[in-house]
Amino acid sequence: MSQLQQTPFALIPDTAPFDVEQRAWLNGFLAGWVGLQNAGGPASAAATAAVQGLVAGASGEAAANAEEAEGEEDFPWHDDALPMEERMELAEGRPLKRKLMAAMAQLNCGSCGYLCQTYAEAIADGSEKSLKKCTPGGKETARKLKELVAEVPPNVAADAPAAVPADSGSTWTRDNPFPATLLAVRNLNGEGSAKYTSHVEIDLSGSDLAYEVGDSLGLYPTNCGELVDEVLAELGADPIAVVTPPVGDPCSLRQALIGRVCLTEVTDELLEALIPRCADPADAELLKLALDDPDAIEGWDVLDVLRAVRSAKIGFDPFLQTLSPLQPRLYSISSSPKAHPGQVHLTVGRVEWERGARKRKGVASTMLADRLRVGETVRVFVQKSHGFTVPPDPQAPAIMIGPGTGIAPFRAFLEERAVTNAPGRNWLFFGDQRGETDFLYRDEFDALRDRGVLHRLDTAFSRDQEAKIYVQNRMLEAADELYDWLSEGAYLYVCGDAKRMAVDVDRALHSIVADRAGGEAAAKAFVQDLKKSKRYCRDVY
Repeated sequence: MSQLQQTPFALIPDTAPFDVEQRAWLNGFLAGWVGLQNAGGPASAAATAAVQGLVAGASGEAAANAEEAEGEEDFPWHDDALPMEERMELAEGRPLKRKLMAAMAQLNCGSCGYLCQTYAEAIADGSEKSLKKCTPGGKETARKLKELVAEVPPNVAADAPAAVPADSGSTWTRDNPFPATLLAVRNLNGEGSAKYTSHVEIDLSGSDLAYEVGDSLGLYPTNCGELVDEVLAELGADPIAVVTPPVGDPCSLRQALIGRVCLTEVTDELLEALIPRCADPADAELLKLALDDPDAIEGWDVLDVLRAVRSAKIGFDPFLQTLSPLQPRLYSISSSPKAHPGQVHLTVGRVEWERGARKRKGVASTMLADRLRVGETVRVFVQKSHGFTVPPDPQAPAIMIGPGTGIAPFRAFLEERAVTNAPGRNWLFFGDQRGETDFLYRDEFDALRDRGVLHRLDTAFSRDQEAKIYVQNRMLEAADELYDWLSEGAYLYVCGDAKRMAVDVDRALHSIVADRAGGEAAAKAFVQDLKKSKRYCRDVY
């Protein structure tokens, strides 16, 4: 058999969708077809250009078709209003990476360092090991991810690029946070309130961090020193012993427990490491039960486990390696960069509760309220939002629903609309427990209303009367006007609790539309159109 003569012309570009063998064969075939193998001169050059144009066109069309197919892939489960069971049904028959995506909270909030799709893909290709990064999805998502991975183990493809976390484009990122200075912190709640809400001001000067209203600030917390000391006591370990934590450089054991590892999450690795170290068989059985049924230790933290199985003796170094890295917390930014250049503001509710005769603390919220002092630094980065921002048309009306700390982005929205002199009308729904002590930023909103920036303010204080009233009740009371605003092109924004408030608000919205647009089917289509046109935006958690 004669061998194809090597063509001196590169007819098939390297970007064409062919492998090396196919490209070599096609080069020879096409060169022979146009009589170029032993030819030269202008005619040859013209023919070469023509063939390359044809191939490039075909290659470009193939690439475009591939991009179009990828862009058109349907993710019917990607709706944060759908329950887990329904999302998983919609993903039935899809590859593992899509089932994993369906198990996420569908918020694209970035708390995991990815988007829902890319976090799922990173787990599927083996580049991401942690199944507990979807904070909004909580234990429900973590359990479903564990179940899916157990059924179809991730496939680590050496030549497949790992999904990369989204970032803001700044030098300072989730993996390289900026050491920002705390400028101010004050309690927004009045005396006698059952709540403590911190207004936090942070200095971003000296960094290239830039944000827009609607973005979130990632903040790395530190564990409470009292909790760390109790863990050290249970371990019987030297706090100044030098260790190599799961992340970061070597440091003292106490420093690692303060700022490098999570003490609220009980990992399977910790339970597995303690089982063979138990001198008491009952302790080992408890740990095995916890591995099989996480509900058996619902609400426990690392200290709870150490105290429950004191017959288990583990060295501080192997103990440290079983803990998950301390993850950043994301908070909706409550300031406009145009109103506060070089600064970023947060609105953070202090979390504290008791369980089993022990006081428990929210790691980041209590750090901001109690432990971090003005002038000290905190590591931060900007997490960009995905469409949750002021209307692109400054004349478009905006309806904002944000009870409690859900008010944060809407303070920023109103500041932005005020500074830019946006003529669009603004309507704010706010709710909390008591008007006298829990009306966050009341003076600011009163001033914005006096200036004509805030056109309508509806409040719902649940404890100010016998029958509890919430923001969804106020929506129903103002149903006609709310429907008119939406029909006239208003944008609807919701921020706050995903499991209760956001569900109730969505239900109220559907009810309002159904009563005025011809029933439930019409309401569903109306709301779906709002979502498709990006006029129904939610920042829920």
